[in-house]
Amino acid sequence: MLILACSFVFYLAGLFKRPFLYMGLVIQVAYIISRGVELGRLPLVGPHDTLVFLAASLAAFSIPFAFSLKERRRFHSGIAIAAALFSAPALISKQHNAPLPPVLRTLWFESHVVLAFLSYALFGIAAVLGYLYLRERDSAYEGMQYRSILTGYCLFSLSMIFGGIWAYLAWGTYWLWTPKELWTTILWIFYSFYLHARLRQWWTGRALAITGIAGFAVVLFTYLGVSLLMKSSHSF
Repeated sequence: MLILACSFVFYLAGLFKRPFLYMGLVIQVAYIISRGVELGRLPLVGPHDTLVFLAASLAAFSIPFAFSLKERRRFHSGIAIAAALFSAPALISKQHNAPLPPVLRTLWFESHVVLAFLSYALFGIAAVLGYLYLRERDSAYEGMQYRSILTGYCLFSLSMIFGGIWAYLAWGTYWLWTPKELWTTILWIFYSFYLHARLRQWWTGRALAITGIAGFAVVLFTYLGVSLLMKSSHSF
């Protein structure tokens, strides 16, 4: 856990100096790789591993977006805060080190989870960009929020397809009507609405930025709220 604690400290330091944010990312990537080697599988089961992966994905995806920004300091600060907030509960969450049941030992499950959390990270970056747009009214932030959500939406849609294939192989059906599946669909519909709303000129600007921020609230409930508060085949 010491190496993970170091990444948390570096993320906090990233509020003031950008290189610390990247150092935190490097440390977390090393941690993820070491756990994968130790477990002999992709470490993406349970809140501990998924929170670490989400924090690292946020920091990693922020790099290409930062290159397109003239003013990067506030953006990096927002990403550093988000990465630290997701890393903090991982420090106190129990590691899932037990062997996976046969139903999870499939490429479809791993692809489904990886794509889902990559899309969550992109939606998180979009929320940060939306906040910066509301604060500074720079249209560049709104345009980049759209690009982040569009990319995340494509990955999330692919994740849903892989998840359906995994469900069919595991339980003989593509759909089980679990709370997680219902909220995943709600999340997909929400961002579908965002992408269609942006085609309407009267919805662009402040309303669209707020919609992008609200979408990440739906992401957090789909990821953490449903898993912790409702019984589901996807529960931790």
